[in-house]
Amino acid sequence: MEFQSCFPIWDKLKKGQQARILGSLVSHRVTKGAVIHSGSMDCTGLLLVKSGQLRVYILSEEGREITLYRLFELDMCLFSASCMLRSIQFDVTIAAEKDTEFWVVPTEVYKGILEESAPAANYTNELMASRFSDVMWLMEQVMWKSLDRRVASFLLEEASIEGSITLKITHETIANHLGSHREVITRMLRYFQNEGMVSLSRGVIEITDADRLEELGNQP
Repeated sequence: MEFQSCFPIWDKLKKGQQARILGSLVSHRVTKGAVIHSGSMDCTGLLLVKSGQLRVYILSEEGREITLYRLFELDMCLFSASCMLRSIQFDVTIAAEKDTEFWVVPTEVYKGILEESAPAANYTNELMASRFSDVMWLMEQVMWKSLDRRVASFLLEEASIEGSITLKITHETIANHLGSHREVITRMLRYFQNEGMVSLSRGVIEITDADRLEELGNQP
């Protein structure tokens, strides 16, 4: 898999612009748990996932986390280069949820191309709008959706990602995704277990009644 076949607007760039990207392109391979970007002071560049899975999240002053969105194969992240967008002050952390390979286009290179290329500027605006839509959706979930419904939806989403109803995930990890506390998540999962929706063991959550979880997650 080559960068040229994965970058959506590659054919719309001029030859010189393509050469500048290829001449500066950096490929990385990281293991699960690695932090690859941290805060606005860390201006990594435009990031394109080749394989694996990344988590983009924000961190409060008290140390609580909440996931904004995840990045999968061929997904791109612009917040990792937010320093080139002067009106954006968005401190995010990006960490690998699985062993991951990705490309980075250095900020100064992509910024130069943005100033020259209308297709690149249009694509960047669309990408930024899409990511802000993700953030706004998250805000709606946090503000208007009860925690039990959010946990139910998260478990089903995780099962879909992993392709399994047996989830190797800790209560702390779920709390970090949802911006909650581990103790609260533990109480919620025990309630789910008492209701027959999940089965709990150390480091593992098995979904035993997906239909009821879905019904709970979809409640208004």
